[in-house]
Amino acid sequence: MGECECLVSESGGEERLVAAANYIIKALSSNIRISDDGKKVLADLCSKLSLVSTQNYETDVVEVEIEERGVGDVEEVESRFNVVQEKIMAWEADQSMIWDSTTLNEACEYLNAADEAWDLVGKLDSLCLSKDEYSYELLRKAHDVLQTAMARLEEEFRHLLAKSSLEYEPESMSFHVVEDTVEDGSTSLYRDESFESSVRSSSVGRVLENSIIDLVNPDAVIELRGIANVMFKAGYDQECIQVYNLLRRDALNECLLTLEMEKLSIEDVLKMDWVTLNSKIRKWNRAMKRFVRIYLASEKSLCDQIFGEEGLVSLSCFVESSKASMLQLLNFGEAMAIGPHTPEKLNRILEMYEVVEEHLFDIDTLYCDDIGYLVRIEYHDVLKSLGQSVRATFLEFEKAIAANTSPNPFAGGGIHHLTKYVMNYLMILTDYRDSLNLLLKDDEDVCPNSPSSSLNPTREEDREGEFSPMARHFRSVASILESNLDEKSKQYKDPALQHFFLMNNIHYMAQKVRGSELIRIFGEDWVRKHYKKFQQQATNYERASWNSILQYLREDGIQNTGSTSVSKNVLKDRLRSFNLAFEEIYKTQTAWIIHDSRLREDLRISTSLRVIHAYRAFYGRCNNHVSDKLIKYTPDDLEGYLLDLFEGSPKSLANTSRR
Repeated sequence: MGECECLVSESGGEERLVAAANYIIKALSSNIRISDDGKKVLADLCSKLSLVSTQNYETDVVEVEIEERGVGDVEEVESRFNVVQEKIMAWEADQSMIWDSTTLNEACEYLNAADEAWDLVGKLDSLCLSKDEYSYELLRKAHDVLQTAMARLEEEFRHLLAKSSLEYEPESMSFHVVEDTVEDGSTSLYRDESFESSVRSSSVGRVLENSIIDLVNPDAVIELRGIANVMFKAGYDQECIQVYNLLRRDALNECLLTLEMEKLSIEDVLKMDWVTLNSKIRKWNRAMKRFVRIYLASEKSLCDQIFGEEGLVSLSCFVESSKASMLQLLNFGEAMAIGPHTPEKLNRILEMYEVVEEHLFDIDTLYCDDIGYLVRIEYHDVLKSLGQSVRATFLEFEKAIAANTSPNPFAGGGIHHLTKYVMNYLMILTDYRDSLNLLLKDDEDVCPNSPSSSLNPTREEDREGEFSPMARHFRSVASILESNLDEKSKQYKDPALQHFFLMNNIHYMAQKVRGSELIRIFGEDWVRKHYKKFQQQATNYERASWNSILQYLREDGIQNTGSTSVSKNVLKDRLRSFNLAFEEIYKTQTAWIIHDSRLREDLRISTSLRVIHAYRAFYGRCNNHVSDKLIKYTPDDLEGYLLDLFEGSPKSLANTSRR
């Protein structure tokens, strides 16, 4: 048997097979003894030979039957064709639309006829017909009727989709879960068996599910699904898809207009003034949120309902219909990213970045697979570009602070506009903490000479956010601002006003940090250090303003004179000099301003303690040696006049008498 198996396995044709059979017959004739295993193999061989004989016989019988039935089948097909042709051609004489002028049952009958036309064409193609002219003519007629039906369905699909589309109303949208749209309809025969279940588990995803709105009347969606299924079955899928994409592309464009998003080129955006651009950015942020989370999610759901989720047809239709609108939105984002990196744009660009980042998962879900690659990669590129723009703009912000100059000293030594601008700017940026920490991370060491770069946080100091990338940059900005203020203070000729100006501005910085979210970024230690700084400037102001005038009130030089008349003259001279000096300070420093009421009161009290205490002792000596007519101010008068300081309204004491 082994030799036989070898012979059969090596043989490749019928002659070898016959030779093997002859070998087996010869072996069996020699009365050899066969084992049980051998008998089993021979039994299997007999069984297989019997099966081969039966199959050959049945094939011959079927071929004969087909030939005999050929003429009968043609007659049956022709009879069915005549009925279908009558139903389809009857509507060609009617200019009205089927889904407008009939009941749904009649519309379903038309779909039945169109579907059977396709079925008949298939049967005529597959039957073994004699190649006579009559058979070919019947097949040609069937193709013509099918084409007529498909052209009609294409128009019906276009008309039904257009008239059933619902207008997008941003302010009055009703949201619902996808499965709420499922209803029974008369064309359910042409929906996939899994239609309802597929709609209920829409591939848009659970994240977007609650944002779905009706873009097309739910009843019409079921009819559109039926038409699409018949057209796809007959091989007219591209015609159906083309109609859908064209209409839905226009609908999405209308949606953008409703959201006030006009089509702009990058050049148009770059030419806009800031007021106009600022308004456009606000509208863009609002449009992006609604367009992606609501409209695109709903559009994807609509595609799934009409074309089904299986395969790539639904995804392809969604991408093709929405791509132009999505790229239009992204084009504006790209224009903002490549525009000038002026500081006033930073918070707006951050808003755009966070809006794009917020919907990144939605876009990756909606535009999945290779079909959605173009939109998906463009979206990621815009996000990256906006992030780079944020970094570049923040660095420009730092440079702008350092480069800010003023031709003249700031009037009144008050809080400089730059100080207010920078600190309020930083306060606004705290709303974007997570984004800034991410985007500024690579630039942590961009300012290695800044005070913050040398900090080595201990466990006690390492509070939330204090040593984050954002905190390092914010401290750098504060340091740059302080350096700029120091330079601005040198524009004042009066040293007292230099210290007064720095006191005001450093106090403002410390108060802004302590009273806002900035405290979590700068930290308590930074605030304490800057409280000490402004207090030191307040002390320096007092010394520069009052030390020289207090010299007139000193005792030395009066007690050491040997003559009473000399003492009186010294007292008179010093009293006169003090009055003149005080009146000059009063005239000057009533024009100076401290906006913070508590700081103003504290500085008045501190000044009063120094001045009134010294003047009261001097006043007592004057009462014993100088006529009352020469004493212009009492201690109470001076105390009252000191309350007029730092109000920003210049006053004069010249030629005034006692209060």
